[in-house]
Amino acid sequence: MRARKWDLMETEYVGVAELQKRVRDGLATRIIGQDDIIQQVLTAFFSGGHVLVIGVPGLAKTLLIRSLAELLDLQFSRVQFTPDLMPQDITGTSILTSDVETGERTFRFRKGPIFANLLLGDEINRTPPKTQAALLEAMEEGQVTVMGDRHPLPSPFFVMATQNPLDQEGTYPLPFTQLDRFAFQVMLDYPGAEEELNVVSTTTARPESALQPVVPGAWLTRAIEEVEKVEIPNWALLRATKIVRSTRPAEEDGSEVAAELLAHGAGPRGIQTILRTARARAALQGRNTVIAQDLDDVILPSLRHRVVLSVHAEAEGLTQDTVIQRIRESIGDLDGQTPQVDQGEMGFFRRWLEQLSESTPGFRTSRRVN
Repeated sequence: MRARKWDLMETEYVGVAELQKRVRDGLATRIIGQDDIIQQVLTAFFSGGHVLVIGVPGLAKTLLIRSLAELLDLQFSRVQFTPDLMPQDITGTSILTSDVETGERTFRFRKGPIFANLLLGDEINRTPPKTQAALLEAMEEGQVTVMGDRHPLPSPFFVMATQNPLDQEGTYPLPFTQLDRFAFQVMLDYPGAEEELNVVSTTTARPESALQPVVPGAWLTRAIEEVEKVEIPNWALLRATKIVRSTRPAEEDGSEVAAELLAHGAGPRGIQTILRTARARAALQGRNTVIAQDLDDVILPSLRHRVVLSVHAEAEGLTQDTVIQRIRESIGDLDGQTPQVDQGEMGFFRRWLEQLSESTPGFRTSRRVN
């Protein structure tokens, strides 16, 4: 039996930053460019979140998630969402079977493609809401329920769903509640001229070869535990809370920009996502404490799908990113100043966030932020 590549490496865990380096080196043999996209996907993955990718076909979305599964030695599954796709086509179904000897009939559960570590949901907005909702329990609870029986999903469980922004005929916009389940919304654009030339020359010159795992599977558990130990300073908690509350047009804390340009702001899960993903980014950079740059890098992908533009903003042709940046500017978040933390206010926010974490299993470990 041929030894796997990681059997020849050191057996002692070397840290999530080194793990990321090996994964990125492996991805570089298949995927040209897209460095920011890869960074965001890895950040969401190690934070325990899911990703919604907006981009036209042919930009290596499937290749990225499949290559990640190969490098991490995880099970990969792909679902092509279509108008006639049913929920049981994703989750699985119970089949009536009979014993040949006794004739006894029983129901046997047949697992669907959702039972994988990495799931790619291609063109998720092409299927009706009933089928889209089949992902809700899986993404939130890590399980599916069929005929009253709960079936746990493998761990880790990561969903990367895609949407085509060009063709909107015959599509079903994702409900706001389901958009909120995604940690990041990643915007995937065409590569630059030089990168595109490299892509074409590379993919037509040689056949694609299989990737070998670069780390032992047990390291993933250690990596996730390392991410959860990263400290989130008080100022970071206060800053994330202030930014999200400023996006709500009807709130007392909402900014004037939000009142004019947003119809709906981000909810509490937006705060949780900013902190969880900032923590993951810090760990991937080899740090044990969140810094300002970590928050800066995750604010836009964490919030752009959680705010709804007003009619005024749409008429002006503004994007969610532009409005979020204007809100940050209006509250002084872009001036580089660290917020002053009032101990009484900090205690209130901590108790409030801990109560919210009860409804978000992936965030429960974040209570330990010092």
